[in-house]
Amino acid sequence: MSTAAVLTEERNLLPVEDEWEEFLQGRYKEGKTEEEFRVYDAEANPGVAEFYRLNHEFQTHDYVLGKEKQYFGLTRGEKSIWEAAEFLNTLVDDSDPDTDLTQMEHLLQTSEAIRRDGHPRWMVATGFVHDLGKCLCLYGEPQWGVVGDTFPTGCAYSDKVVFPEYFKANPDINHPVYSTKYGIYEPNCGLDKVHMSFGHDGYIYEAMKNYLPMEALYMLRYHSFYAWHRHGAYDYLCNEQDRAMLPAVLKFNPYDLYSKGHTKPDMKELKPYYDDLFAEFFPAKLAW
Repeated sequence: MSTAAVLTEERNLLPVEDEWEEFLQGRYKEGKTEEEFRVYDAEANPGVAEFYRLNHEFQTHDYVLGKEKQYFGLTRGEKSIWEAAEFLNTLVDDSDPDTDLTQMEHLLQTSEAIRRDGHPRWMVATGFVHDLGKCLCLYGEPQWGVVGDTFPTGCAYSDKVVFPEYFKANPDINHPVYSTKYGIYEPNCGLDKVHMSFGHDGYIYEAMKNYLPMEALYMLRYHSFYAWHRHGAYDYLCNEQDRAMLPAVLKFNPYDLYSKGHTKPDMKELKPYYDDLFAEFFPAKLAW
């Protein structure tokens, strides 16, 4: 069976995104020790483990380069921020009967939590758009290629990446260059030179890179790069700019993990504020 056939056949075995997010919140709960989050293993979380088995096996460097070529040119038409959110709203999770919140309402919960804490308007905008890249699922991409922890490709995998044992099935593990510490990169080359595993983080960065400040772009591009911003892995690829931007990523992370609740935002009340916010930072239509 071809790789494409395997990916298509196994797509329906993946855990829903909410299961991954529940796992993530538990794994990175504030105050948890290294030993405590290690209990999130394959036996305790079989669905998440299957997700990462597929992710780690198929996110090769060549796969990433192919997906970057396919999506980073932003050739899928133009939409406003509201239209992009409405498009994402068509991504329905039928497996979660306990919430009737839409995808847009989840976006508003994140941005409203940032707003309530008095952060700058550009960060409120960042909170709203940060998950819009999950529309990749609507383009037919499997969940393991859209969400989940991200990591560099083209160099050796760190044991700080979640479920590192699953990298043994990735052909790059035996590549003469990709299996080395620096791989195709130079020491301290900077994360902007690194090809991260493909997903919604990189895609939304490409869509937003001309409109938001650098701190926001780091929040978007690296909010799932937990091996770096939680465990200090891959510092040898980082430059001084990356290290200077790390506090911004850490500031954003709690809103990504813990802002979702069950109270519906009042769209009618909030829309004028967000109309003004989007007009401040974004053109009427953006390329996607």
